[in-house]
Amino acid sequence: MLQKVLSNLSIASEAVLSNKIRSVLTALGIIFGVAAVIAMMAIGSGAQQEILEQIELVGVNNIVITPIVEQSEGELDETAGAVGTQKGKKNLSLGLNFMDVESIKNMIPGIDMVSPEIVLETEVSRQGFRRTAKLVGVENTYFEISGFELNEGEYFNKEHLKKGVPVCIIGKAIKSKFFSREEPIGKYIKVGRHWLKVIGVLEERIISDKSMSNLGIRDYNMDIYTPLSTALVRYENRAMVTNSLIQQARMSGNQEKSNANYHQLDRLVLKVSNTAQMNSIAQVVSKMLKRKHSQVVDYEISIPELLLKQQQRTKNIFNFVLGGIAGISLLVGGIGIMNIMLASVMERIKEIGLRMSLGATRLDIVCQFLLEAIMISFSGGAIGVLLGLIAAFGIAELAEIPTIVSPFSILLSFGVAVTVGIIFGIAPAKRAANQDPITSLRYE
Repeated sequence: MLQKVLSNLSIASEAVLSNKIRSVLTALGIIFGVAAVIAMMAIGSGAQQEILEQIELVGVNNIVITPIVEQSEGELDETAGAVGTQKGKKNLSLGLNFMDVESIKNMIPGIDMVSPEIVLETEVSRQGFRRTAKLVGVENTYFEISGFELNEGEYFNKEHLKKGVPVCIIGKAIKSKFFSREEPIGKYIKVGRHWLKVIGVLEERIISDKSMSNLGIRDYNMDIYTPLSTALVRYENRAMVTNSLIQQARMSGNQEKSNANYHQLDRLVLKVSNTAQMNSIAQVVSKMLKRKHSQVVDYEISIPELLLKQQQRTKNIFNFVLGGIAGISLLVGGIGIMNIMLASVMERIKEIGLRMSLGATRLDIVCQFLLEAIMISFSGGAIGVLLGLIAAFGIAELAEIPTIVSPFSILLSFGVAVTVGIIFGIAPAKRAANQDPITSLRYE
C-alpha cells in the first residue's frame, strides 16, 4: 500500500514540476489568500493587544470627569459688533471641587473608589540640574485605580494625607535623571518652591506615543506625586480667594476671567463596581453635577473603556472585511485548482487509459490527481505563509501598526489551504478515474 502511495506521489510530483509556470499560476489564489489571512489576523491581534494595553493604562470600569476651563454661557449681545460679548446668565459655578467628591461618595451607589487629582506645571531641580515636570496631587486610591505599583519605598500614610506633609513619590524617569547614582528614598528634591522628601519610586510604565495621543494621557514616568493636601496647602488651591487673585481682578476691571481655571480639581476618576452600570451612573453623576454647578456644564464626563471597546469593535469589523476578502481569495484559488486539474485530465486522457490498461485501479488514478491538487495547495500555502509573515512585519515597520503573528493563524491558514486543495481536487480526480480505458487509448 505504501509503495502504491509513493508511486502515485512520484507521478504527481513529476506532473506538477513539468508544468512549473502553470502550477505557480494555479497556486496564486491560495498564496495570496493565505498571506492575507495571516496579515489580517496579525493586524487584528496587534490591535486587540493595543486596546488591552490602553484599557490597562486608563483603568478598568473607570468614569473620568475633567473640567472645562475655557467656556462661557449666556445670550449673545448683537450690539457689540462682530466679536460680541456674553450677557444674561453669569457663571456661578464653583467648578469641580471637593464638595462634588463628597456628594458623589455619599449620594451615588455603585462606586467603589473616587480619586481626585490636581495637576500643576512646575520646575524640578536638584544638584544643579533642572527641568520642567508635573506635580500631581493625589490620594492612594489613585495608584490603585490606575494600576501603578511601587518599585521601592512606600505609599502615603494617614499623617501624610491629613497634615499635608512635604513628601513625594517619583516616576522612574525622574529617578533616572535626578538620582542616577544614588538611592532616592529619604533624599530631597526641589519641586517648585518647596523641597519634598522622596518616599517611593513607581514601576516604569511603557506608553507609546499613539496611546498618549489617543487617550490624552501624559508620560507618567516623568511625574512627581504628592499628597492631595500637600498640593492644596503648599502649592495652589484655586478654590481660595488670594491677594494675587484680587489684584488680578482689579487690574482687569469688570471683565470676566472666562479663560481662568477656577476648578479646584483637574481630574476626578470614579471606579465603578459593575460594568453594566457605567452608563447609568455616568448619567446620574452628570445630572447631579449640573445642579451643583448652577446649570453650567463646565465639566466633561467620559468612559474610556467603553470608547476603547467601541474602537475595538470598529477594528473587528475591519478585520472581518479583510477576512472575507481573504476567504474569497482562497475560494477563487480552489476554483482555479479545480479548473486547471480538469484541463489537465483532458490533456492526459491517453496517459490515464494507458495506466489503467497496465493494471492501475480507479483508486490509483484518484490518488494521482488528488495528490497533484494537494501538492499545489500545499506549496501555495507554504509560500503564502512566508509572504504573510513578511507582510505582517512589513506593516509593523512601515505603517507603524502593531502586528502579532500567532501560531494559530499560521496553522489555520495553512490548514484551510490544504483543505481547499483536497475539496476542489476531488472532482477532477473522480472524473479522471471514471474514464473508460479503451476510449481513453483511442482519444486524440
